[in-house]
Amino acid sequence: MLLITGAAGFIGGNFVHHWFAQRSEPVLVLDKLTYAGNAQTIAEFLKPGVCELVQGDIGDRALIARLLAEHRPRAVLHFAAESHVDRSIHGPGEFIQTNMVGTFSLLEETRAHWSSLPGAERDAFRLLHVSTDEVYGSLRETDPPFSETTAYAPNSPYSASKAGSDHLVRAYHHTYGLPTLTTNCSNNYGPYHFPEKLIPLMILNALEGKPLPVYGDGLNIRDWLYVRDHCEAICQVLDRGRPGETYNVGGKNEIRNIDVVTTICRKLDALQPRASGRYDELITYVKDRPGHDRRYAIDPGKIEREIGWQPAETFASGIDKTVRWYLANGAWIGGVHSGAYRQWLQLHYGEAAAPMAGAA
Repeated sequence: MLLITGAAGFIGGNFVHHWFAQRSEPVLVLDKLTYAGNAQTIAEFLKPGVCELVQGDIGDRALIARLLAEHRPRAVLHFAAESHVDRSIHGPGEFIQTNMVGTFSLLEETRAHWSSLPGAERDAFRLLHVSTDEVYGSLRETDPPFSETTAYAPNSPYSASKAGSDHLVRAYHHTYGLPTLTTNCSNNYGPYHFPEKLIPLMILNALEGKPLPVYGDGLNIRDWLYVRDHCEAICQVLDRGRPGETYNVGGKNEIRNIDVVTTICRKLDALQPRASGRYDELITYVKDRPGHDRRYAIDPGKIEREIGWQPAETFASGIDKTVRWYLANGAWIGGVHSGAYRQWLQLHYGEAAAPMAGAA
């Protein structure tokens, strides 16, 4: 079985869906169920002996030790993280605690468990750490994409905390021999995305007739990766990745933020037109956020060469699936549109910009 941290969140939840679409091996989910964790995302799989959910913190070492001892997973997949840049600017402490201290606690207990395993079981064990391209900092327009040898240069409390967790994972492999794997992905999008990030918020704001706030000049560039492509990459790295190695996972879709927004508007114009006017008439430029990285791009050459993974979705096909999913899943969306979520947006961005796009 697998122990998966943070699998009630966006990428982890999609990973559970992807896993059970092709495999029957059971999973144990550990999730703190904070504002972005939603058990409904994986509710259809929650059955004894198939997929079990434990609400808890990766920083709770006694809990981690107990789960490892009782369930003896063959691998730990570590998705759990605070991941929203804007939130890290307003409250960096939670990011340091979860992403760095929490990862340290998980590593310590996993190392102790791994060390106690018998030979063959010990040799087969893996810890796969899911990280981000933001640890590499910002690219200029003419710079080559990030590779696994790009120097770390994080520019936000979020990316700095993820860089710290990456370094810890690397150190535990090189110091203790813990068989770790690390993936650094570009911007994910797709179903079950909490509506504080750019794509889901633009979809939902548009449908509600609210402003579509775009940071700065809207020319910041991101490499967009459909989340199920990312999940398949993780499966393949778990199966065939070399312990101690890092694999960059990118969608080969470098797109300006404003072009992402206008693409969503055109898609909604076709699928669910407004009563009057076009959706792009709602676009509103707002003050840029502090330290906003200009460009991210991933070179996925290593994972392509060594493992054979390639993205299946273009941005055109992926965004079509994403918009259609949000149009068809009002119940899930309603479940995450809580009063607490709206209060947080108003506190940080004011009435006029709530809900506000967490521009990637």
